[in-house]
Amino acid sequence: MTTRLNGAAPAVSEKRVIGNVLRGSIGNLIEWYDWYAYAAFTTYFAKSFFPTSDTTAAFLGTAAVFAVGFLMRPLGGWMLGRFADRFGRRRALVLSVTLMAGGSLLIAVTPSYHSIGIAAPILLLTARLIQGLSVGGEYSTSATYLSEVATPGKRGFYSSFQYVTLYGGQLLALGLQLILQALLTEQQLTSWGWRIAFGVGTVAALTVMWLRRGMDESESYQREAGESQGERGTLRALAKYPKEIALVVGLTLGGTVGFYTFATYSQKFLENTAHLPRRQVTIVLFCAILVAAVLQPVFGRLSDRIGRRPLLLFFGIGGTLLTVPLMTIMGSTRNPVGAFFLVLAGLVVVAGYTSINAIVKAELFPTKIRALGVGLPYALTVAIFGGTAELIAQALKSAGHEPVFFWYVAGCVLVSLIVYGTMRETSKTSELEERREDDH
Repeated sequence: MTTRLNGAAPAVSEKRVIGNVLRGSIGNLIEWYDWYAYAAFTTYFAKSFFPTSDTTAAFLGTAAVFAVGFLMRPLGGWMLGRFADRFGRRRALVLSVTLMAGGSLLIAVTPSYHSIGIAAPILLLTARLIQGLSVGGEYSTSATYLSEVATPGKRGFYSSFQYVTLYGGQLLALGLQLILQALLTEQQLTSWGWRIAFGVGTVAALTVMWLRRGMDESESYQREAGESQGERGTLRALAKYPKEIALVVGLTLGGTVGFYTFATYSQKFLENTAHLPRRQVTIVLFCAILVAAVLQPVFGRLSDRIGRRPLLLFFGIGGTLLTVPLMTIMGSTRNPVGAFFLVLAGLVVVAGYTSINAIVKAELFPTKIRALGVGLPYALTVAIFGGTAELIAQALKSAGHEPVFFWYVAGCVLVSLIVYGTMRETSKTSELEERREDDH
């Protein structure tokens, strides 16, 4: 094994790593496009599925479905994380994107409430549950895969492409929205144009399903593939790592709330609170997320040099102190340029978490339990806190207490900051590197 790891020429080894990262990332890109198409086009299809003329109430209905979709993510993290640990990362990634294609197709073809009544929101909910199952499994497996195939010493850099593609999926959704806004009227988009986004997602997901069948399996998994499966990928095996599980929850809590606040809810916030025109808001969010996507590998590479913990502390301190003033000013801004810089400021702070969250979690667990260990506690935390962020925001707005949400976000980040301040530097005690040393 030592010969195989060290004998290849560096150029060839790096070329193979890049190829694996690209193959693993493109599927992640489409998965997140399908997931965020829902958030991006909510303002157009909300009234198609819910019988109300109240815009805020319709948003609240779709936000509830958005939140319920997150409830399936822990199940997806468990099912596909277990599958990935027992049968391979590649097979689990193929399965997750297949599920996403099915969910997107169902949304694309579901008739409106006016046509089929209560069956419309029920089918929307069913589709979102399928997508939640898919995304729950996608995160655990792609985070594990990208971390395992990365070059030692550059794991932060390469694993950061998980959020590059996550943001990229959102950019594709927003980019398509901009194109459709230019080609179709507001009435056409609200009536049927939004369905195009989910049709595109279905075709793209099916294409990726075919491409992923040719992916390489990670070497870390292959080294253990011949061993007895035993408790590999089981909850019993995961239960042996209570401190690591608690750390994943603490790492994720503030990060997921901050991310969904600035990366997704800010679109509705700028429309419904700041009252900026819808197209301006789309452009603002597109540009801010584009910059944030570029920053992910920069922050990831920085973590390879100075460690993961300093970046997490940057996010924790910044998110705790800046969330309330940023959201307060954003709610009263009438200038799209100002709105861009406010959203970007939030995303830059959140980048301290998003750029390295995958590698930090992967470094906590051994190969035999890594996908499940990364995915299940993360998905549970995201379901409880990330998935409900927009729902809480919309409910507080409806009740006339919108500013309370700003403090809620800051409080969640503060909890994570306490975790960051007491945790060890994972890059120095990485299970990924220890496993390689054991092989030697």
